[in-house]
Amino acid sequence: MKANFVEIIIAIAVSLLIAYGLYSFHDSENKILLSVGSFVFLAVTLIFTIGTSFELPRTTTNVRVTSGIFFVIGLISNLIFTFLDFSVPSYILINGILLLVFILIAYLVNKAKQ
Repeated sequence: MKANFVEIIIAIAVSLLIAYGLYSFHDSENKILLSVGSFVFLAVTLIFTIGTSFELPRTTTNVRVTSGIFFVIGLISNLIFTFLDFSVPSYILINGILLLVFILIAYLVNKAKQ
C-alpha cells in the first residue's frame, strides 16, 4: 500500500468540515459523539478512497469503489443521526459495525491480490 500524503491531508480536511457541519446542525447532548464518530468514519473511508494506492491497479480500483460506497453509506447514516434524537449505544453500534465491515472488506480485497 502506498500513501499519498497531500491527498490524505485533503481527505482529513474534508472529513473535518463535514463533521463540523454535522455538529452545527445537531441540537442534542450527543453533538461531540456525532462529530467525532462521523469524523473517524468519514476520514478512514475517504483516505482509502483518494489517499492510497495498492500494488495492483485492480486492487486499487476495488478498494476505492468499496471505500466510496461506505463513505456514502456513512455520510447518509450520520445525516440521519444528525436530525434524529439517538442513544449513544445505537450510534456506536451502527457506525462501529459499518466501519468494521468496511475494514474487513478492504482487507480481504487487498489480500486477494487480483
